[in-house]
Amino acid sequence: MKNKNILIIFVKNAIEGKVKTRLAHSIGNKNALKIYRILLEKTKNIVENIFCDKVVYYSDFIEKEDIFLLPIYTKKLQNGKTLGERMRNAIQNEFLQGYEKVCIIGSDCYDLDSLTVEEAFLREEDFVLGPAYDGGYYLLGMRFFFKDIFENIQWSTETVLHTTLDIINTGGHSYSLLPPLSDVDEEKDMNLFLKSQLE
Repeated sequence: MKNKNILIIFVKNAIEGKVKTRLAHSIGNKNALKIYRILLEKTKNIVENIFCDKVVYYSDFIEKEDIFLLPIYTKKLQNGKTLGERMRNAIQNEFLQGYEKVCIIGSDCYDLDSLTVEEAFLREEDFVLGPAYDGGYYLLGMRFFFKDIFENIQWSTETVLHTTLDIINTGGHSYSLLPPLSDVDEEKDMNLFLKSQLE
């Protein structure tokens, strides 16, 4: 451990037909894979120079030779059946390594920037969340492991953020919110640049 803070990056292995499946309904699997690769590259560029440790958690297998280069990134495998279980297990694992603050992001938020991630690490509340316009969140940061926020959540629905904040409040913990941003899940979420990449 080199730093007291660590950033978890949750990614899916870039396999045609297995990424951006909702987006693929309207633009096709090949284009969906192309967009996902662009999102991965953007995510890497966002986090590369942030002063914290970084670990990439892959969905199916660890990519030994991809854009996330060693030793900048540690590489691990997601573990769990649901998104909540996989996030819970990853975050718990990093706290067990001795980190004082753990933040987790996905690779779906094209509008995310380095300053927003850095701000998440600076916030002093128990939890920090980046609201997504679809009702979920694009970033979650915590100062201690709290498994309750991964339980009884209807993942991939518009109630995720609201339910999570209710659980934090019920537990008597503090939180702050980052600016709301858009995840790229459907064609309507794509900006002009992403649309220009379609074949």
